[in-house]
Amino acid sequence: MLATALTLVGAYLLGSVSFAVVVSRAFGLPDPHEYGSRNPGATNVLRTGNKLAALLTLLGDGIKGFVAVFAARILAAQIPLPEWIIAASAIAVFVGHLFP
Repeated sequence: MLATALTLVGAYLLGSVSFAVVVSRAFGLPDPHEYGSRNPGATNVLRTGNKLAALLTLLGDGIKGFVAVFAARILAAQIPLPEWIIAASAIAVFVGHLFP
């Protein structure tokens, strides 16, 4: 039960990492909450004109979803976790992405 809860909390926390903010800071770009649509996403980062930053934002957001589901799959195989934990982790990482 504890491992199940920790897996879901971990997926949520991973999903809450905003790669738009991380990449914008790394590239010295303005905070994506302060321009354009004010939505921290790849499209808004692209509005700065930096295509590489937008691509890295998109890749980072996609990879965090993959990592959460892949980790849940590995954990479910190694320790006794219910099969539904994989789908629940996908939902948790998505909810973390939408509501950090």
